[in-house]
Amino acid sequence: MDLGISGKRALVCASSKGLGRGCAEALAEAGCTLVMNARGSEALESAAADIRAAHGVEVVTVAADIVDPDGRARVLEAAGQVDILVTNAGGPPPGIWSDWDRQDFLDALDGSMLTPIALMQALMPAMISRGWGRVVNITSRSVKSPLLNLGLSNSARAGLTGFVAGTSRQVADKGVIINNLLPGVHDTDRIGQLDRVTSEREGISMEEARRRGEARIPAGRYGRADEFGKMCAFLCSAHAGYIVGQNIVLDGGETFATI
Repeated sequence: MDLGISGKRALVCASSKGLGRGCAEALAEAGCTLVMNARGSEALESAAADIRAAHGVEVVTVAADIVDPDGRARVLEAAGQVDILVTNAGGPPPGIWSDWDRQDFLDALDGSMLTPIALMQALMPAMISRGWGRVVNITSRSVKSPLLNLGLSNSARAGLTGFVAGTSRQVADKGVIINNLLPGVHDTDRIGQLDRVTSEREGISMEEARRRGEARIPAGRYGRADEFGKMCAFLCSAHAGYIVGQNIVLDGGETFATI
């Protein structure tokens, strides 16, 4: 399927690895030029080189912490006017309600709510003036079904979800479409680290730790970054103009919910 976005300019945050890179790859395959951001320059430059070689598109890289105001300013300056924004950042640390103080919550809000909002506020006015834009926020399935050890993430991402619910409906008639992608367990470095922790804690092999993880998922496997990226690219496509303010779960059926 031709997604109708060849030549569009896309900013993809935290895109050197994992789900962010999956999104960058899929958008490049659709013909988009890219602005890729991540904190680590080595992994970022490697990913950008691979994408240029595979898809022949222009790729601008900015190594910066997107949550830091100065880093975000550098990313926005390099990005210029973009047609597509994919927000993404690492989540807050796990724990339970008694572990956190006020600063922990402020840090979580800054990373998982206020930074995506700041990026939208900076980039959507130009999208509106041109009459076309796409925003996809990578959040978490926890906004559909809270995860008990991720209270900071549950809280901050729920705030972003509420912001998107209202804002998406205020800008849809201007041609700017905002949606959220809610990942479950995907085969990324982060999940590999968590499997390693399980392996060491329970005295089992990495293979057994992964088998147990996959057994909890109705699809019987971890998700792939490339299939996640293709869903992101579709939501950024010319065909997604009637999908407004939705929270789309990609978790192999692990979240038990009727809506």
